[in-house]
Amino acid sequence: MTARMLPGKPVAEAVFAQIAPRIDALVAAGHRPGLGTILVGDDSASAGYIRMKMDKATELGFTSPHIHLPQDASQADVLAAVREMNDADDVDSVLIQHPTPPQIDFDAALLALDPDKDVDALHPVNMGRLALGMPGPVPATPAGIETLLAHYEIPVAGREVCILGRGTTLGRPLALLLSQKRPTANAAVTVVHTGVPDWPEYTRRADVVIAAAGVPGILQPEHLTPGVTVIGGGVRYEGRKLLPDVDESCEEVAGAITPRIGGVGPTTIAMLFRSAVEAAERAVA
Repeated sequence: MTARMLPGKPVAEAVFAQIAPRIDALVAAGHRPGLGTILVGDDSASAGYIRMKMDKATELGFTSPHIHLPQDASQADVLAAVREMNDADDVDSVLIQHPTPPQIDFDAALLALDPDKDVDALHPVNMGRLALGMPGPVPATPAGIETLLAHYEIPVAGREVCILGRGTTLGRPLALLLSQKRPTANAAVTVVHTGVPDWPEYTRRADVVIAAAGVPGILQPEHLTPGVTVIGGGVRYEGRKLLPDVDESCEEVAGAITPRIGGVGPTTIAMLFRSAVEAAERAVA
């Protein structure tokens, strides 16, 4: 069996095409969307991620205010930067780059952030909104996975989806998202993890398996039923080398699968900017 590939780039391009007229409408109304970023320290990978997001913001017509604090910044410095972004009228959404240096309490910085400007949707208020089905920012990677499945017309409603991983940035919010009542969700969602000894029993019976554990190569062909749709969401980095949760040999069993590189990543960026547009629209409503 040769699996159908589900690349993220066409999905991201479709999302950017959808939000372009919304950005134009905001600008025409006198409000240019603003995505603010905060970087603490000199980690080259983090700096690269921020630069990529700032470049994309400029390309889309956003303003992109940025605060770069030194490696030895204090917690007070970070909280002051968060307050500055909260108070800025030209900033609709804010991203605090993670990880931060060890002396910084990232959770405390997140709690200080205005939930309505929390583009990553990690603030407890936004997690609560997601659980209750209330409007608000939605985590970008889970939203991107739902959008990717919808783009490729992979049936989800009424089907069994197994998520391998329970992390707060992917597994848990994705389970909430895909169980909500709408055509692109409404699934029977099971969440398993490495604390479940017989987790392959659950992945084998699922129509869609989403790897979100952050454990390289955890998902192998023997954990799947032939023809299943496989989404690789979890990754770990070894230096600059990307190590995905889904072993490449799963392509031999799956009916459809995201590629090792260029799968969920592009959709995550696209959904982050969609969330930033929505924040701008809420700000001027």
